[in-house]
Amino acid sequence: MNSFAELYRQLDATTKTGEKSKAIVEFFQRSSRDDSAWAVSLLMGNRIRPPIKTKLLREWVVQQVGISDWLFEECYSWVGDLAETLNALIPEQTSIAEQSLSRWIAELEELRTMTELEKRNRLDSWLPRVAREDRFVLLKLFTGTFRVGVNKGLVIRAISEFSSLPKAAVADRLAGDWQPSPEAFDRLISTDWRQDSASQPYPFALAHPWEESSNPSVSLADYLIEWKWDGIRAQLIRRKGSATFWSRGEERLDGRFPELETSANTWPDSFVLDGEILAWKEANPLPFTELQKRIQRKTLTKKLIQQVPVQYIAFDILEHQGRDLRGCPLSERRTLLESLFHERDASGDGTIRCSHTARAGDWNEIRTLRDSATHRGAEGVMLKRLDASYPSGRTRGPWWKWKVDPYTIDAVLLYAQRGHGRRASLYTDYTFGLWDQGVLVPFAKAYSGLTDQEIREVDQWIRMHVQETFGPVRSVLPKLVMEIAFENVQLSTRHKCGLAVRFPRIVRWRKDKAPDDANRLQDLQLMVQRS
Repeated sequence: MNSFAELYRQLDATTKTGEKSKAIVEFFQRSSRDDSAWAVSLLMGNRIRPPIKTKLLREWVVQQVGISDWLFEECYSWVGDLAETLNALIPEQTSIAEQSLSRWIAELEELRTMTELEKRNRLDSWLPRVAREDRFVLLKLFTGTFRVGVNKGLVIRAISEFSSLPKAAVADRLAGDWQPSPEAFDRLISTDWRQDSASQPYPFALAHPWEESSNPSVSLADYLIEWKWDGIRAQLIRRKGSATFWSRGEERLDGRFPELETSANTWPDSFVLDGEILAWKEANPLPFTELQKRIQRKTLTKKLIQQVPVQYIAFDILEHQGRDLRGCPLSERRTLLESLFHERDASGDGTIRCSHTARAGDWNEIRTLRDSATHRGAEGVMLKRLDASYPSGRTRGPWWKWKVDPYTIDAVLLYAQRGHGRRASLYTDYTFGLWDQGVLVPFAKAYSGLTDQEIREVDQWIRMHVQETFGPVRSVLPKLVMEIAFENVQLSTRHKCGLAVRFPRIVRWRKDKAPDDANRLQDLQLMVQRS
């Protein structure tokens, strides 16, 4: 049995983080450095570029089993997971000798260089002979959908336990573009390794949502107050004569924002800033949907850069002149940050600037500031302890975010589709509509917000009220009303209703309302003005 496949089963069999961490540590103890490095990469969520198109895999299975395309689609619809569906249908032959994870990866790389015919021949001779319990995990790598309830924080914890290194040191070493190799794993667990990459970012600090019922501090004097902007969180790294931007998802943003790179390269070495990239025009932030126009383009045109100019708003400094400042209190870091920008005021072009702080005398004034955030193009306010160091990850206490109340609207359930993974047998993906001239018009999809019990109730109701079938999608009688919350709403030419909402989710099932009581599309249009 493949050792990594066994680890996958152990991780999938428990929800306890302690047991998951123990399983990962034991895998490191019995595995090669190469296998351990690849396991770290995969468990952190890094995907392997699939060596075979999904279409080819499906065609191959359909031919091997001798079933029709529609029957395969029905099987996939019921199972909800492509790798699991393929694994169940592939005929099993005499198993080949056990292969390590690194050997699996090498096989996938070899496939990538083959012609389509050679790939089909390799599948014929390889996949049926891999043990079924191992093949499921292998197919997860094939399809690029490797999920097993493990996040980067848990991987860092396991590496820390295995190597006896502090979690902060492990997090630092994994930050940025960590590439799996035996040498990289050795450096990861070494007690004397030092990071000398000019573009290496730091782990990002994350804020906890502020809970109004538990005031985070007696005195507002303990906190720095800032606006919470809706942009791309990024670190600006200026070392060894070059500037690099890293997103919070630890993706290099090379070429995405050339004007920011040009501006950053005029600054003297060396520093690391934490801040936000925003679409900004005529002294005002633009909606995130405008920034998305630049994110989604592989090639930027001069016209687009002019239409959607950007700024980098720095709110923290993590390194200066080679010194790691994360252990210093925020009050000290903020003073240094402001002095750094004060020196640049005369020569800077304004595309990189320091964030503004807000002032409030009491908690009522904080609430007023928060409520006014939408009119400033912000999401709310941030409260950061002045005596706190820069935390790694989501640490409760140093940083709080207090966002404006979300928009809400009552909508009618129109369509439903089965979920994926453990929810593959339940209808959990919903499409909602609003009234427009007597007709229900779809406006948003939502997947979260209901309790497990409510999901089962809705699933049973859907099965009894299906009107039409469109592949995996079911249209239902327009009877159920749900309250939908979302962060923002903008005009959109891509959506049939002419509007697009951001982060829609279900707040509650409105059993007290009839379909006629749901909101009108005009109500959503009025929210655009408020937005």
